[in-house]
Amino acid sequence: QVHLVQSGGGLVQPGGSLRLSCVASGINFRLYTMDWYRQAPGKQRELVAGISSNGGTTNYTDSVKGRFTISRNNVWNTVWLQMNSLKPEDTAVYYCHTRHRSVDRWGQGTQVTVSS
Repeated sequence: QVHLVQSGGGLVQPGGSLRLSCVASGINFRLYTMDWYRQAPGKQRELVAGISSNGGTTNYTDSVKGRFTISRNNVWNTVWLQMNSLKPEDTAVYYCHTRHRSVDRWGQGTQVTVSS
């Protein structure tokens, strides 16, 4: 059974930093692209960042480029999202995601709140 277990997140002031982690089990992690999505209140879930199976390619939505970094370790079955220079508009529930055997798999979600 596939599990994506997230940790990190919380409340931070504008300009601060947070790191989200996601540990995968039940899949051959090194074979799969991993993503981070977020969903703010009243908005659709959006793709924030993605990383290829070997970590060689990353992509980001324009609003987080230069501030967020996605990375992974295929020995530890872990993907991270380092978030710097956080803004109030980054406030959302963040989800780890992969697509395994044509099925979307999601982490449990982690609240990130950026507020003074």
